[in-house]
Amino acid sequence: MAQRRRRRVALGNNKGGVGKTGTTINLAASLAEAGRRVLVVDCDPQANASRRLGRPFRPDSPTVTASEVVRSGEPGAAADAIVPCDWEGVYALRIDVIPSRFDLENRISEAAVLGARQRLRRALEGVDDEYDVTLMDCPPSLGHLTQLVLAAADWGITLVEPEYDGVEGATRFRDFMVAPENLAELANPELEFLAAVPSMVDTRLGAHAHHLSTLPGIFGPDRVWEPIPARSVVKDAADSALPLSAMGSRATEARAAFDATAARLWKEITA
Repeated sequence: MAQRRRRRVALGNNKGGVGKTGTTINLAASLAEAGRRVLVVDCDPQANASRRLGRPFRPDSPTVTASEVVRSGEPGAAADAIVPCDWEGVYALRIDVIPSRFDLENRISEAAVLGARQRLRRALEGVDDEYDVTLMDCPPSLGHLTQLVLAAADWGITLVEPEYDGVEGATRFRDFMVAPENLAELANPELEFLAAVPSMVDTRLGAHAHHLSTLPGIFGPDRVWEPIPARSVVKDAADSALPLSAMGSRATEARAAFDATAARLWKEITA
């Protein structure tokens, strides 16, 4: 039987607060609801994706996290860190997590070590082949931790809050990952920029409408996907560490937006 091709997607922006982590976990939920097995790799020391999926780091109950995985860098080391998400039902069956914790910040000091950028890629070797999608949540930086993710990823998606700083941060993320010299340094020449996804969009704001209109010229019309609207229910679900489905009918519009983005993602990476 032929081995399934891995599908690793990095989600990032050089600016924080643009909906990156919320999009990561809600895409995981939509993919799981569609029958896909998903691995979420939390590579942000803030560990917000881990907490929202019910896997916060607890000092009294230590677990293997992305920090230990990267520190090891041994082939297949990531297998020791995988845990199911703590949501109920289909999510527990289909979403697994490599959680993060603040100690991941310490891996930055190892950036100059020979081969350090490839540690996450080596650690994931053979580990995520049986997942349909691996979603990798980057910190709001272009530094070593994001470079670890991009060295391991097959595609990159940037989340774009349609405000000046959000667009600038998204552009920097895209430009970094497509620069030939960076791809050479990452030893990942096949890494592809997949899409810019407008996030936290409020069409009542003139500034948002303006910036949305500029995105096709910046990223290419075929690379700008449908916007994800800003809805308070997304924040409420995140604060409660619950899937949007637990929020009832008030989450219907938000769930539909994430479902559409997840369907587009699946179509693009399986084409």
